[in-house]
Amino acid sequence: MRPRRKRAFPKRRRRVALIIESSRAYGRGLFLGIAKFVREHHEWSVQSEEWKWTDAFPVWLRNWDGDGVIARVETPEMAAFVRRLGMPAVDVRGSVSGFGLPLIDTDDRKVANLAAEHLMCRGFRHYAFCGFVGANYSDKRSHWFQEQLTLSGFSCQIFTPPMQLAEGQTTGYERQGLLFQEDLGRWLVSLPKPIGIMACNDIRGQQVLNLCRSLDLAVPEEVAIIGVDNDEILCELSDPPLSSVAPDTLRIGYDAAVLLDRMMAGGKPPAKPVLIPPRGIVTRRSTEVLALDDHQLAVGLRFIRDHAFDPITIKEVAKVASMCRRVFERRFAAKMGRSPKAEVLRLRLEKAKQLLTDTDWNLSQIAEKTGFNYGEYLHTVFTQKTGITPGEFRRHAKMTSRGRFHLV
Repeated sequence: MRPRRKRAFPKRRRRVALIIESSRAYGRGLFLGIAKFVREHHEWSVQSEEWKWTDAFPVWLRNWDGDGVIARVETPEMAAFVRRLGMPAVDVRGSVSGFGLPLIDTDDRKVANLAAEHLMCRGFRHYAFCGFVGANYSDKRSHWFQEQLTLSGFSCQIFTPPMQLAEGQTTGYERQGLLFQEDLGRWLVSLPKPIGIMACNDIRGQQVLNLCRSLDLAVPEEVAIIGVDNDEILCELSDPPLSSVAPDTLRIGYDAAVLLDRMMAGGKPPAKPVLIPPRGIVTRRSTEVLALDDHQLAVGLRFIRDHAFDPITIKEVAKVASMCRRVFERRFAAKMGRSPKAEVLRLRLEKAKQLLTDTDWNLSQIAEKTGFNYGEYLHTVFTQKTGITPGEFRRHAKMTSRGRFHLV
């Protein structure tokens, strides 16, 4: 008679708390990375709730019977609270140090280097940085941005507000950014043009963009601006849309989950912070330019970009730039490497690609919005220039989740 087999009891899932704000793209990316780990391993029971940096620490954590925590630790008080829980914890923010919490974060040096290279590739000779003085991530990016430019033989001007208020949270620094608009405006007007500016994050980039519009500073022809975080909603709502360095938040979230899982099993945390390089840059109109020292040509280029989807003629553009058509076309081609007509077509096709990706409009509607007028004409030109039909492009774009990601 065979011995009766013992019943195998299911392994208890580890209980993990996530204290991460989800109102911004960075936090949502971390959640997605953690979710990927959970899907692959099926060994966690995750507890989370809607939480913002300005909120008090969740009350339920005080008596929570859990196994580990992943948190964006914003303040010393928050760090001390996490430590008092007496369980393995991983920080994915890096605002405070000295509490012994292992950190996995974005590599700010590589972020700044990427932004500097992006602007230098566009031919700028003048550079500036605008951040939130006192915010640790902003100060680090400012330092590394200046260092990269210095190594390349350029200098960098830094916006410093007339006074610095004591702040302990990111949102506080961001609110302060709106307090000294007149000082920031005078600084922007005083900068040599054209100039490439790195903003410490997308919120600061949008603040600078809005001020440029109110001061009638042409973006990107006079002032090109790049932010950090690639918060798509914020970047696309900016006018013009904001280029941005995209951190690899999915990898940060996933690696934080791997580390916490190892720590909950008795493993030791790394002795130093783990810094993850950014994925690349998403280029939008705020840096889509070549730095031009030809003022008349810059005026013409700005007119083209403001009216590319209207029924404009090159003769009309040349008149705005105070040149005859032949001289304008020759100078434009020499600087831009393509004709004015080709530039108009390029802008129209890029807009058509965006609408094919982001809307369900039919080809006639897209043609009307992009200056092609007729769907049949758009179909012909699009196919000739891209090698695929608009329908094929739309299907591919939807399969790749609106992939418009450009490494530089």
